[in-house]
Amino acid sequence: MPKNNPVILSVETSCDETAAAVICSGKIVSNIVASQAIHAEYGGIVPELAARAHQQHIIPVVQEAMQAANITRAELDAVAFTQGPGLLGALLVGTSFAKAMAFALGIPLIAVHHMRGHILANFIEPPYPTFPLLGLTASGGHTQLVLVQDHLRMEVIGETQDDAIGEAFDKIGKLMGLSYPAGPLIDQYAQQGDPHRFKFPATTMPHLSFSFSGIKTAFLYFIRKAQKEDPQFVAKNLCDLCASIQHTLVGMLLEKLTKAVAATGIKTIAIAGGVAANAGLRTELNRLASQQAWELFIPQLAYCTDNAAMIGIAAHYHYLAGDFSGLGVKAMPRIAL
Repeated sequence: MPKNNPVILSVETSCDETAAAVICSGKIVSNIVASQAIHAEYGGIVPELAARAHQQHIIPVVQEAMQAANITRAELDAVAFTQGPGLLGALLVGTSFAKAMAFALGIPLIAVHHMRGHILANFIEPPYPTFPLLGLTASGGHTQLVLVQDHLRMEVIGETQDDAIGEAFDKIGKLMGLSYPAGPLIDQYAQQGDPHRFKFPATTMPHLSFSFSGIKTAFLYFIRKAQKEDPQFVAKNLCDLCASIQHTLVGMLLEKLTKAVAATGIKTIAIAGGVAANAGLRTELNRLASQQAWELFIPQLAYCTDNAAMIGIAAHYHYLAGDFSGLGVKAMPRIAL
């Protein structure tokens, strides 16, 4: 029979971070992440290399998480893993490990949706949001507006029709010669630049949909034209370019979020995903929240990017609901929220 204070081991292997965490009674007691620097050489994630790195890292990362939490395998009440979405080869590593460990220990197995984990990262540390809330998830693979009724009931009400905003940041950064991942570098340079120096066309989409491919193309043509006139244009104007493109991308997010608030009447906002670590976005969100009387929640930086703590907190609520998976559960690179 499920306990009210479960001890759960969670693993996250959806992309290029191998992570493990231990959560006890809904509190994170360890959270270990092993990153994969090799992808920087290729300017993006190489799925096969990611899967191989997960195979190398998964056991040491889990061992470190359990040692840091000072628990033994016998004390575990469940094992959780990211079922999807993500890279299939990467997901299979975490799925196979979690299945094997749950089977060997005779304890429940919990499959967690990666995007649900991102949103529930806002419940790792107090103060916690109240329901219903609007979730804005912005990452390298997803850009979504989510209506959240409770920990396990979520509905996507708007999402990108092409590139995710994190992908747009990285591709635009690559056009400027920045190394991968370019998003954090754009944010860093933007803090020293003028966000109004250059104007870029924001894509207009119906309802609550997003699109970031158009602005990426517009930026490409802008840079090509400018470099024909001055080959050193990017180097001379890097900070202003970063500030201006970040200002435009952030503005596109906030426009749709404002529309979602107006459409739903919900003023409790929870931000999630790797782009939630962006300083420009955080600054503008806080300004807008103060202006519009929103109650805004943003996770700590460590819980914005991919990590196992967010999978663990989601698993905690699945456990309390008795929502377990059988050993036949499969990794799903594409899965609806």
